[in-house]
Amino acid sequence: MKKNKLSLLFSLMLFSFTAFSQTSGFYDFKVKTLEGDNFDFSSLRGKKVMIVNTASKCGFTPQYKDLEEVYEKYRDNFVIIGFPANNFASQEPGTAAEIRKFCTENYGVTFPLMEKISVKGNDMAPIYQWLTSKTKNGVMDSEVKWNFQKYLIDENGKLVDIVYSKDKPTSDKVIAWITSK
Repeated sequence: MKKNKLSLLFSLMLFSFTAFSQTSGFYDFKVKTLEGDNFDFSSLRGKKVMIVNTASKCGFTPQYKDLEEVYEKYRDNFVIIGFPANNFASQEPGTAAEIRKFCTENYGVTFPLMEKISVKGNDMAPIYQWLTSKTKNGVMDSEVKWNFQKYLIDENGKLVDIVYSKDKPTSDKVIAWITSK
C-alpha cells in the first residue's frame, strides 16, 4: 500500500513538472517582422517591453508619434513591439509594404513592427493568446478592446499591466513604469 502511494505521488509530481515545463513564457515566442525576418523574444531579456496592436486608419493612429518618442528616449532599457492588426472596423487594411511606408513617412517609426496578425477571435496570434489568458501568462485574463491597447512586460518577461487605447504611451503612468527600477 505504501509503495502504491509513493508511486502515485511520484507520478503526480512528474505530471505536474511536465505540464509546467511545457507552458510557454514570454521569451519563448518567435514571430516575423513586417519585412518577414525572424524576431526572437528571447532577445528582449532584461528590457521592459510594451506590446501594442496598431492600425493606420484609427482615431488613435497619432499615438505612433508618442510611441516613437517614448521608444527613442528610453530605448536602452525599453522596447516597443508593434503588431498591426485589422480586427477593429477594418482600420489596418494595408499590406506590409504599405504599413511600413505609412509608419515611416508619417511618424518616423523606428521601433520594431511585426507582421500583421489577429489580436482576437479564433485566429488570434499565439503572443496575444499569452497576453490575454491568465492560464498562459500566470497573471491576468484580458481582452483586446481596440487598436493601440498596450501590454506592459517587465524585464523578467512577466506581464505587469495593460494600458488601454485612450491612454497615451507618454502618460505619467507609463513613464513612471518605464523609469522605475
